[in-house]
Amino acid sequence: MPKAPTLDELVFSLKSFAASMLALYIAFGMGLPRPFWAMLTAYVVSSPLSGTVRSKAVYRVAGTVVGSIAAVVLTVELVNAPELLSLAVGLWVGGCLFISLLDRTPRSYAFMLAGYTAGLIVFPAVSNPEAIFDTGLARVEEIILGIVCATVIHSVILPRGMGPVLLGKLDAALRDAERWTLDALDGVGMDARLRDRHKMATDLTELRVMTTHLPYDTSDLRWMTRPMRALQDRMVYLLPVLTAVQDRLIALRGPQGELPADVAPVLAATRGWIAAGADADPTEAGRLIGWLDRLEAEEAGRASAGWQAATRFSFIRRLRSLVEIHRDCRDLRAHIATGDRDLPDHLDPLARKRSRGVFHLDQGMAAWSAAAALLGITTVCAFWILTGWSSGSAAAMMVAVFTCFFASFDDPVPGIRLFLVYTLASIPLSAFYLLVVLPSFDSFPMLVLCLAPTLVTLGIFVARPATMGKAMALIFGVGGSLSLLDTGNGDFASFLNSSTGQIVGIVTAMLVTRMCRSVGAAWSARRLLHIGWREIADLARMRGVPANDGFESRMLDRVGLLSARLAQAGGSVDVDAIDAVRDLRVGLNVVELQRARPVLGPAGGAALERLLRGVAGHFRALCAKRPDPAPAGLLDSMDDLLSAIDDAPPCPERDRAVVALAALRRALFPDAALEAQPIAPDGTHKSLRQERARA
Repeated sequence: MPKAPTLDELVFSLKSFAASMLALYIAFGMGLPRPFWAMLTAYVVSSPLSGTVRSKAVYRVAGTVVGSIAAVVLTVELVNAPELLSLAVGLWVGGCLFISLLDRTPRSYAFMLAGYTAGLIVFPAVSNPEAIFDTGLARVEEIILGIVCATVIHSVILPRGMGPVLLGKLDAALRDAERWTLDALDGVGMDARLRDRHKMATDLTELRVMTTHLPYDTSDLRWMTRPMRALQDRMVYLLPVLTAVQDRLIALRGPQGELPADVAPVLAATRGWIAAGADADPTEAGRLIGWLDRLEAEEAGRASAGWQAATRFSFIRRLRSLVEIHRDCRDLRAHIATGDRDLPDHLDPLARKRSRGVFHLDQGMAAWSAAAALLGITTVCAFWILTGWSSGSAAAMMVAVFTCFFASFDDPVPGIRLFLVYTLASIPLSAFYLLVVLPSFDSFPMLVLCLAPTLVTLGIFVARPATMGKAMALIFGVGGSLSLLDTGNGDFASFLNSSTGQIVGIVTAMLVTRMCRSVGAAWSARRLLHIGWREIADLARMRGVPANDGFESRMLDRVGLLSARLAQAGGSVDVDAIDAVRDLRVGLNVVELQRARPVLGPAGGAALERLLRGVAGHFRALCAKRPDPAPAGLLDSMDDLLSAIDDAPPCPERDRAVVALAALRRALFPDAALEAQPIAPDGTHKSLRQERARA
């Protein structure tokens, strides 16, 4: 039995209904030919959070205008060659969709709308090309009217800012980070560690996407965009740093699980400070950092003397970074709570850094999505041209819309199928409104009263994530049927034709998407891993110092995307074999070693080149689906490079190289002992050979 609507759900539904009726009233008053486009657009752009409505409004308007201009130009130039016109519209929609999928910010809506808006204008206008400008202008007016009305209503009447929602998610992410830190310092098992890593990566990805809407929000938090981004930038680094601390702890523990005598006290103090949370002494972080600085100074001189010393030095460095990150996160969160736009001096440099809002982009899947849109449009248009079907335009419009709407999904077919089912279910309701209500209503208030029961009820279900897709499909079915016919021209034959056109278009979109674009979560997870491995191999083979192009942010985004795919894939992916955070650490350490190249000298440069060549070969082999362990020769290259670093003059780059090399060794050879191992006659380390034998 459906649960009773909450106050927030009811308010959202009433606001969406008010926006759609305002748009419909103005459209009737302006004498627009298809006023229900304005009503439907108001529902499409509505969102429970007013900030997301506002952030997308400008881009939606821009996309609509650009799409209408393209529609007019294409129709004027190619109206006498319907085959070329169909191909041109398909290429335009596919190209705009391709660009849209490569931009994971609110700007993507401008490109997507520019694509399918051209289809919405061109296809109905081919029967009367002389009026293409008027048709395009009317469609732009109808769509922009719906966008503006929805934006105004959701921004002015009881706006629900995203500030409280975003702060709630941020606080939850910070609590998860502190809990995970405590688990890591306590030595919790591998399954829990992987689960915590994936959960945190997913939280950070969601926060970064939400923050792109923050400057447009209606709450006061919109003035805190800089500290919010600075806080998320710090949390980005928490993931690799904490996994590094956790890994070094495993390496440093003795046979009975004991830690070195000088490490255990500072670790216990760090754990106590993190466990205290908001009640911690504000000066404790500074005391811990000073303590770790003294330990680091004591270890720096002998850090490159052997792997035990290098691992200890790496642990101290990473633990210091861990304390700094938690301190900065707490300070930034406390500052956000004050509402002060100006950051204090010790936090301002964090906000001045370029925000690492770099996302994973998959050009290959974007190209396949564009190909599906092109194939679907040209297929339907070919059938339309060959048969002379009067409602072929409706089918072509639906293909353009549905190949775009769900293109960001791994498998768009279930979403398109859901819309198909509920579009079929909406046909009796659409027929009632088109054939009974519209011909008989004599005033706008009566029309509003007739539409209210259906639209207000469906709006409540739109506000619920679990039922949003089904409710929007019903609204789209009803609103789409009303929008496809000019006011006053609705009869049973035209309704049947337009409804058939909708169904044919949705089915075609589903079929071509299944053929060109439909992939499973397990396939996407493996693709994400391979793309990450390929980027690490490219970093290792790079000459010179790599640019700071957001590798860590991009890899972290992949970790979050991978987590969602693993949850969807269930047992079809070997989760134990996947540790994308380890790959993130490998890439960061490769970059750090590349930056240390100038201080290593000729011998060190040659040793580094051999190591990086081996790392690149290993990850290229992984990309080629040869999941062999890292070659044993890499251990020799690491030994040579550590010796070369030991001969280099003391400097900060030298210390960072020691830390990166020790981390790289632990990532690629987690079971290799810290002390030197006997060498077998074939040149391999005995421990690795024994490990392979056990495997």
